[in-house]
Amino acid sequence: MGLPPEQVFKTLVVRGDTTGICFAVVPGNAQLDLKALARISGNRKVETVALKEVQPLTGYIRGGVTALASKKDYPVYLDETATLFEQITVSGGMRGMLLLLSPSDYLRAVKGALGAIVQN
Repeated sequence: MGLPPEQVFKTLVVRGDTTGICFAVVPGNAQLDLKALARISGNRKVETVALKEVQPLTGYIRGGVTALASKKDYPVYLDETATLFEQITVSGGMRGMLLLLSPSDYLRAVKGALGAIVQN
């Protein structure tokens, strides 16, 4: 799509020790800060789920995970850097399919929360 990596967001599947499964949506060039996500999500600890669990939990294969139409409505946490852009891209449910939309529209669609969840 010709966009910089920081405008192309990836969706990661994580498990909290208290709240269970959730999605972390972070820029393509960033790494998830597990401690920051734990604080924001109300967990003491979170960890990414094993690759073999991604499809059974979400209905999507790696590279195609999206919070927009997952098997279940898991909580979604979007990194606050998304607000630096008028539009961001997120997965459309299959590898190579990206959707372009405003961060506010995305948050509304997934009933998500915004927070600082990437490592600096």
